Amino acid sequence: MAERASLGLKIAAGAGLLFMHLPLLLIFVYAFTTEEKSYQWPPPGFTLKWFAVTWNRADVWEALSLSLRVAAISTVVALVLGTLCAAAVSRSRFFGRETVSLLVILPIALPGIITGIALRSAFNLAEIPFSFWTIVLGHATFCIVVVYNNAVARFRRMSGHLIEASMDLGADAFQTFRHVILPNIATALLAGGMLAFALSFDEVIVTTFTAGQQQTLPIWMLEEQVRPRQRPVTNVVAMVVVLVTFLPILAAYYLTRGTESVAGQGK
Repeated sequence: MAERASLGLKIAAGAGLLFMHLPLLLIFVYAFTTEEKSYQWPPPGFTLKWFAVTWNRADVWEALSLSLRVAAISTVVALVLGTLCAAAVSRSRFFGRETVSLLVILPIALPGIITGIALRSAFNLAEIPFSFWTIVLGHATFCIVVVYNNAVARFRRMSGHLIEASMDLGADAFQTFRHVILPNIATALLAGGMLAFALSFDEVIVTTFTAGQQQTLPIWMLEEQVRPRQRPVTNVVAMVVVLVTFLPILAAYYLTRGTESVAGQGK
């Protein structure tokens, strides 16, 4: 039987959790405050009116729509390119394979401001105007990494004999992918896609350099904090962002639980 944690360890763990999550709880509290212009503690009162105000703010809906569209398309691009990269690196042997793997994961290791400056310089050099698609391209650089990491780990645990057996039984490449490969990597792709969506939805730094005059929801929130009109509205929107990013991450966690083994592993 595992040893029980000591009291000191429990206190330390609890303090760490409070340090990480207490600010989130404060955001939720301030979304209901009656105070409009400052963060007064304790709140002088509580109201639901800011939810109605937020619902009727056209700028919030525009920013939310842009963020959802960018995240959705960036995730699709990442699923396609990340899966192809993972398949090439894990199922093939060629000169420079590890270098290619390093280059694929490099964008998420670099500081976001470096990636943003590099992308902005490239777009300016190519005379590409800032638009919806420049934001998508910027987000795809790090979303691909998330999908790649999930897919390559699953590919490496999947036995190559399954693919060989499928081919021996007369299946073509598409049938092998559909009936053998995809069922084995589906949960990894779904988890990677959800994480990529969450990362794209709340990204700020790279978006700042690639959006031009457009505002995604995180950029809108940042500007509202600098030049606030109605502070509680920002907190209501922050609640939405927490939920939109938390739910995919939670789903990805449960989808990847118990998937340490795949069909044909070790055979």
